[in-house]
Amino acid sequence: MALFLVVGCTDILEEHPRNIYEPGFFQTETGVMGGLTSLYAHLRWIYGQAYYYNSCETGTDEYTWGQSADANFKDHDLSGEGQLTPSTSRSDVIWNALFTNINTASGIIENASGVGLSDALIGEATFFRAFDYFLLTQTFGGVPLDLGSGELKFNATPARVSVRNTVPEVYTKCVFPDLIYAVENLPTEPRLTGAVTKTTARLFLAKAYLTYGWWLENPNNIPTYPAADRVDPDGHNPQWYFQQAYDVAMAAINDPGPYGLQETYYDVNLAENDRNSEHLLYADRTEESEYYLDGSLTYASAAAPDNFAVWMVTCNIYVMNALDSNGDQVQSVWREAAQSYGRPWTRMAPPIEVFTETFADKTHDSRYDGTFVTSYRGNWNLDGAAPDVDVMYNANGLEVQPGDAILTFLDDDSQTPSYTGTFNNGGNMGGGELAGRSDYVIAPSGISRRSYPGLWKLGTYRTDNDGGLGEPNGALTRPFYVAKFSELYLVAAEAAVKGASGSMSARELINVLRARAGKWRWDNGANEEKVADYSAEMVAATPQTIDIDYVLEERSRELFGEGYRWYDLIRTQKWGEVAATFTICGSEVSDHTPVEYSREIADYHYLRPIPQGQLDALEMTDAEKAEYQNPGYN
Repeated sequence: MALFLVVGCTDILEEHPRNIYEPGFFQTETGVMGGLTSLYAHLRWIYGQAYYYNSCETGTDEYTWGQSADANFKDHDLSGEGQLTPSTSRSDVIWNALFTNINTASGIIENASGVGLSDALIGEATFFRAFDYFLLTQTFGGVPLDLGSGELKFNATPARVSVRNTVPEVYTKCVFPDLIYAVENLPTEPRLTGAVTKTTARLFLAKAYLTYGWWLENPNNIPTYPAADRVDPDGHNPQWYFQQAYDVAMAAINDPGPYGLQETYYDVNLAENDRNSEHLLYADRTEESEYYLDGSLTYASAAAPDNFAVWMVTCNIYVMNALDSNGDQVQSVWREAAQSYGRPWTRMAPPIEVFTETFADKTHDSRYDGTFVTSYRGNWNLDGAAPDVDVMYNANGLEVQPGDAILTFLDDDSQTPSYTGTFNNGGNMGGGELAGRSDYVIAPSGISRRSYPGLWKLGTYRTDNDGGLGEPNGALTRPFYVAKFSELYLVAAEAAVKGASGSMSARELINVLRARAGKWRWDNGANEEKVADYSAEMVAATPQTIDIDYVLEERSRELFGEGYRWYDLIRTQKWGEVAATFTICGSEVSDHTPVEYSREIADYHYLRPIPQGQLDALEMTDAEKAEYQNPGYN
């Protein structure tokens, strides 16, 4: 495992790979600081890793499998094409990555006083240990606190046996105390760009309180493992934890430090505005150096630590053809290292309900436009593309020039495209024609596993294209965002729905984000400036009474496709209700017939299986391994 150390840096984390840490290394200041920097580097092995991303999205109401999907994606969808098992679950990514990092954090914490580490730097280590345990216990249930040398102790000896702690033990012995320490000791301002702060720790403490409150309440009687009574060891009831979640989130909102909401939703995810004040934590990358990127800038390996998640939700628009003046088919949209383009893998596709229900309001709410690529435009004029012509002929035989829309996804089904008789199946993407339009179009009811809007918010971005197509096959050099300031409003609103009280109601908290969503400064779909303020309309459309279903809808509109959805649905125990059915057209280019699919979501699916590789590595009896595994997966 590549770990890193800090050397003479004032602005950013400077990384120098090491092969291993031996125990004595942590008893030096250089070793402890090196371990501390590695805690940030480990995020790259999780966030942007496409197969873990798949486990967070596929099988929810946000994504199903796409036309080119293999078993990695079909197994997670639970819709009849595969089966989730200890060998196929891609949540193995975090099991395999996080325990090493947890051990590093424990090594830092144990040796901090001996090398004079400040309380603030210890707070960074406790934050990441809690962060990792929080993620693990949400995913797998109770997990081991003892890695071989005692609970929460740095382990230097290989251990081939393991005992899982219960969910309450993980929260009350590690997650809560470590995050409370972080909140009390981390600075308000980050010590380095991207370093964690008091606000970051407050967000995760509030989320942990909220999640544990739901776990204690257990409204749908979802089983836990290892078996444990839904009783808090500290004697608190669910309502106490919901109130704590609200209070901690509000403390962060009212004392944000350098963080805050961007003026428009478009600005939150605009690549040119990366690392803005709304982003609290991210797995960072760089295009300045392959050494520091730890990957190729030209052709990615499609494995961690590369950031390649967005490729999975990008369909193959690059088969789009138009006609030149001789009537020959020519490629009109080329693979480009730009936010709307990138590398297409077509592994995951959004169901039709995303466009007809989640993002039903596309006129006032800018979040649809700031989430998806809805218009693919000709770019054959860029260096590296072809042919050298000024004009092509597209839908209805009409002229198109570079920058014009070649394929557009319509906002609604008020117009019915003619999908028959079009040139080469709508330029090879199955687009239809509307009278007078030179772009092929697909209505929401025609969205298929093959042709669908891409995810603009996570898209590729490079500054070294120099007027050409750039390097669209290299892994993304953008950060992958892990936590946003905006989520504090959603956490507080959810806690308020669960009975917490304070200075702002759930509706008022939700409306802060909805009012922001009504402000436009740019229209991605039309590729032009749009200055409009529909905040009043957005606020007026908010229900007077907010329930958990509406909070989940708002979370999807605000955080769509960012890897939150599975965790949101299992926390609230709404997965089996919200994602049980979905509608999408098939995988053939000409298929525009919606089909409804059903998912087999059992109670035991609310926990992922312990990876088979972990079980194989344990020196335990078959019976002990079966007992170690989550029920339903043996």
